[in-house]
Amino acid sequence: MTGPKIIFFILSGAIVVFSILSISSRRILRAAIFLLFVLVAMAGLYYMMNFQFLAAVQLILYAGGIVVLIIFSILLTSQIDSKLDLPKKGHLLSGAITAIGGIMLSAMTILQFTFQPARLAPVDTDMRSIGLQLLDTGVHGYALPFEVISILLLAALVGSIFIAQKNKT
Repeated sequence: MTGPKIIFFILSGAIVVFSILSISSRRILRAAIFLLFVLVAMAGLYYMMNFQFLAAVQLILYAGGIVVLIIFSILLTSQIDSKLDLPKKGHLLSGAITAIGGIMLSAMTILQFTFQPARLAPVDTDMRSIGLQLLDTGVHGYALPFEVISILLLAALVGSIFIAQKNKT
């Protein structure tokens, strides 16, 4: 087995393990830390696929932005020792059914799709073209998505403060 395959299996195993720990942890701070590990491992996978820009966005936006906002709001609202309630058996059953259904749907879609090499010309990825696309508001621009992401960050901050304050009142 080659080095990249070993790293791929380590990263994907870390994603699976920390995802399960994130949703099964009863302590809210630990769940947020496990989510941070999942997002960093995802950035590692993006880097392995030569999507360095997407890996950097993943680290800066999700790992560095949303999760840090959630962790700070937990720490600032004195909810660091709070434990989440155990999920109801009906919720566990519906979650398991949804997860199995999602896995089956994903597997069927991947197995039925005929993958073919791309016939498009490679896109220029120098700093100038990336910078122009970041500032462009046209069809291939990223100005609008970054504005949507800023609203997402604000919603994550407000939501995490609401969740952290919920048990306090």
